[in-house]
Amino acid sequence: MRRAIALSAMGLGTTSPNPPVGCVILGPDGRVTGEGFHRRKGEAHAEGNALAAAGTAARGGTAVVTLEPCNHVGRAPACRALLIEAGITRVVVALIDPTSRGEGGVAELRRAGVDVEVGVLADEAELVLGPWLTALQRGMPFVTWAYGDDREVPGLDSRGYDAVLGPDGQLREGAPGGHGDAFALPDELPQGEPGEGLQNLYAAGVRSLLLLGSRELAESYAAGGLVDEVLVWLPGPEASSQGEEPTPPAGFRVTAVRRVGDYVLLRAQRQGGEPIPL
Repeated sequence: MRRAIALSAMGLGTTSPNPPVGCVILGPDGRVTGEGFHRRKGEAHAEGNALAAAGTAARGGTAVVTLEPCNHVGRAPACRALLIEAGITRVVVALIDPTSRGEGGVAELRRAGVDVEVGVLADEAELVLGPWLTALQRGMPFVTWAYGDDREVPGLDSRGYDAVLGPDGQLREGAPGGHGDAFALPDELPQGEPGEGLQNLYAAGVRSLLLLGSRELAESYAAGGLVDEVLVWLPGPEASSQGEEPTPPAGFRVTAVRRVGDYVLLRAQRQGGEPIPL
């Protein structure tokens, strides 16, 4: 399952509005025969990619997947049907999919005689799926605010986020072109209405948003309880110094601290949220 979780993270920043999912196929002897992850909407799901890699070696084997196999036919076939057709006899699932159709993929797999275990390393799978699940429950993207001294955020990679809102108010994809043709950001967000803007982004398929730069802009989101986590880069001072550096805003608790080059990176989450390790 931990390998499936690691694979699922490869889809961060490109799968939305679909969830980032990973899957590992074990043969009857327990050895890995295939693995895969979902890259973007309209392409094969994690189970389909893993089964394609395993081929006939999947028959009689086990599928380990971070999210309940889907039970509906869209641009890709229903994953529970693919698993049954491939001869998978056991499925291990971390989290149930709240968007599953009908009785759900797990129920259909069990009805077909497949042994299914649910809840394996669910808390660890949420490290990747958590923002997607939060966005789904709220109808707005999971929001991360990153800032530092003089607006510097050294070494920050935006590719794991669906969209980035810069200090100039411009929107862009975290990974340009990463979502494919089916993903289109709005030209602009309503001025002074962060909640409405986030709802518009959610409707466009955005499930994670990175706020950069402008503290005034980001604080308007934080004041409305719309920021879920903050990343703060603190420049390393002398061993003895005077000075005032940026810190997490009120209402957030620090959940991780690490050194990154000449900086200290603080991660903090809105109080009441579960910590996500760096």
